[in-house]
Amino acid sequence: MSGLRFNRKAVTVAEGQRQILASVRTMPVEKVPLAEAYGRYLAADVAAAHPLPHFRRSGVDGYALRAADTAPARPGRTAELDVLETILCGMVPERAIGPGQASRIMTGAVVPDGADAVVMLEATEQALAGQAGSAPGSKVSVKKRAVLGENITSVGEEVGGGETLLHAGEAIGPGEAALLAAFGHELVPVYRKPKVAIFPTGSELLPLSAPLEPGKIRESNSFMLACQVRRAGGVPITMPIVPDDPQRLEQALLEAMEEADVLITTGGVSVGDKDVLVELFARWSGRLLFNKVQMRPGSPTSAGLWNGKPLFALSGNPGACFVGFELFVRPYLQAALGSRSPLPDETAAVLDADYAKGSAYPRYVRGVVLQDGETVKVRPAGRDKSSVMVSLKDTACLIRLPAGGQGVPAGSRVGIIRL
Repeated sequence: MSGLRFNRKAVTVAEGQRQILASVRTMPVEKVPLAEAYGRYLAADVAAAHPLPHFRRSGVDGYALRAADTAPARPGRTAELDVLETILCGMVPERAIGPGQASRIMTGAVVPDGADAVVMLEATEQALAGQAGSAPGSKVSVKKRAVLGENITSVGEEVGGGETLLHAGEAIGPGEAALLAAFGHELVPVYRKPKVAIFPTGSELLPLSAPLEPGKIRESNSFMLACQVRRAGGVPITMPIVPDDPQRLEQALLEAMEEADVLITTGGVSVGDKDVLVELFARWSGRLLFNKVQMRPGSPTSAGLWNGKPLFALSGNPGACFVGFELFVRPYLQAALGSRSPLPDETAAVLDADYAKGSAYPRYVRGVVLQDGETVKVRPAGRDKSSVMVSLKDTACLIRLPAGGQGVPAGSRVGIIRL
């Protein structure tokens, strides 16, 4: 056991993430109502059952006509056309457009046969004359020449029949929901949300409702992790506090596997005498992926597979626990949900304050984002100690600082992961 506790081989964050993603089991597929599908990932490609639009559609309020009939229109002269009918949205035109004819039409309505352009209402003299020119038998005066195809959306201009609308692995947002609704997808195939059991460990922990006692603290990490799980698309199952007893922890984890798809523990992963996860890894029947990561905070972060299910052992320090989840658990959950891009995106920013603390490993600092014109600047959200939780409420990103003994001066370009 001392080998596991003291002789750990540290993997890079990228290598740890690679091992995590290589072990992912995609969740089973289920169909959910479209109204409940926001943020879920499609489990199958979706094709257009028909063209969009499936009829020629007017893009403006105006008059449907033949462009050639507007040739006389020029400054000081109009083209006079006979009005056949008024076409409202949802109506089917009753008459085709012939030479010298036009029909009043509304935005989104069906363009009648024979018409090859729609002029805007503002391009007619009736724009200032109330309803004149809208009744059958009246005339409309067109003040400008129309261009062939003007203000008409042709059949299939947006999407052709049989064309792939959305691909498996795409997240369903407002635009995707609109497309699915337009093609009548009342039920949507998505991956089931993974159930994530969260185990706080440590004999020093008190339940939320308990009065404080000397030397003890109220357990808070599981509530933080439950929010992170929800934000990542999973369903959290918060378990009771487990004391520093590896046998009790092992039994609790095995029982949770009956329901949960993913297991998270917080606490007990370092090198102390009561770090029960180290003892568990020394005796379990699972496969340890890694038990140390080249990062600060949270270098003892560990992960393994047990009965085919992932176990993430995160630090008990709130800051390190938070970072470990974002770098390792979130990518697993996103991949299990079918995401094609489960890893967090890293972008560049300018450090807005000196960071004097050096580190043997790259450091992931909880940060705030400041927009200075076109420049994105970041600075630590507060005191950067893994045991400090107050700054978590202001954390909008993780600032990745390179390893080195001198720290990083203000003005340096750094990587950030927005949360």
